[in-house]
Amino acid sequence: MPHDMTSGSKETALEHKGLFFKALHAFNRLAALMGSVAIGLAACVLTWEATARYLFKIPSDWQDEVTIFLLVGATFLSAGWVQIQRGHVGIQALGGVLSPQADLIRRYLSDILSLLFCLFFSWKSWTLLIEAVEDNQISGSAFGAPLWIPYGSMAIGTSLLVLVLLEQVLNKEALQKK
Repeated sequence: MPHDMTSGSKETALEHKGLFFKALHAFNRLAALMGSVAIGLAACVLTWEATARYLFKIPSDWQDEVTIFLLVGATFLSAGWVQIQRGHVGIQALGGVLSPQADLIRRYLSDILSLLFCLFFSWKSWTLLIEAVEDNQISGSAFGAPLWIPYGSMAIGTSLLVLVLLEQVLNKEALQKK
């Protein structure tokens, strides 16, 4: 005999779902904060490099790669938080010419297509990360930084973005947010 959910167990399931998404949002805020710190560090590294090279005649070969890794990390780690804010590039002109219902459908389809693309990108990022770890891959520069660093930020960032997009596809109230 199939088990029917009582209203109490439905409420509990909704509370757990709500707790999961609250935790997801909090984790995305933390990831975005880490991305902000990474951008600040990249600025410091580039400032040091320019100052050391031109004022003190101290060349370095590591700053470009470190800066790229920091900016890649910042970009991917903050992507989920930006999506929560609906801050990614959208076609605002269509919203002005479509009816509210048609615009809602457009945004919903956009979320679904974004989810599918990001799901694929996340999967590929995880395969790159696993391969980089298993093969001890390093960059081809003299610095020789491990490639699990940028691949890890890509995998984590796109996974967070996928979870946010999934929430927004499943949650009609989130779709109302512009």
